[in-house]
Amino acid sequence: MSDFKNSIHKSEISNRKSSLWYYIAMVILGIDPGIGRCGWGVVEVQGSKLKVKSFGCIETPPSMEVSQRLAAIHRNILSLIKKYSPDALAVEELFFNTNAKTAFVVGQARGVVLLAGAESKIKNYIYTPLQVKIAVTGYGRAEKEQVGKMIKTILNLKTVPKPDDTADALAIAVTHAFSYRSAAR
Repeated sequence: MSDFKNSIHKSEISNRKSSLWYYIAMVILGIDPGIGRCGWGVVEVQGSKLKVKSFGCIETPPSMEVSQRLAAIHRNILSLIKKYSPDALAVEELFFNTNAKTAFVVGQARGVVLLAGAESKIKNYIYTPLQVKIAVTGYGRAEKEQVGKMIKTILNLKTVPKPDDTADALAIAVTHAFSYRSAAR
C-alpha cells in the first residue's frame, strides 16, 4: 500500500514540476555580437507567451579606433541593461571559418558584452548559431531569411526586423526562452 501512495506522490510532484514553465516570467536581452554592428533584442516571457519589448542595432564606424568602438558597445549594452532590467543575457557564440582578424575583433566585442552582463550581475547564456537555427526554425542549416521570417511569426511582428543583426539577436533571445522553458519542464 505504501508503494502505491509513494508512486502517486512522485507523480503529482512530477506533474507540478512539468507545468511550472507556464508561470515563468522573465526578460531576456539577446545579443548578436559584432564590432561594426551589434544587434540586440529584448524579449519578455510571460508563461507561454513571448513579447518583444524592443530591438535595435549598435553601430560603430570603422573610422573609430577599435578601443573606442568596444567602449561604445560596452556603454550601450550597460544602458540597455539599465533600461530593460533583463533577467538573462543570451549571447551568440562566434563562428568564423575564414577571416581570423575579423574573428578576433568580433570576439573582443563579444567580450565587452559578456563583461557588461557580469558587471550588472546578470547571468550570461551562450548559444551557438546551430542551436539558434534549430530552436527557431527546426533546421540547423537555415538561411538568415528563414530565421528572420520565423522570428517575425513567433514574435508576431509586422515585418522581419532589419538589419539581420537585430533579427538574429531576437532569435538568440527566443532560443533562450525556449531552452529555459525546456529546462523547467
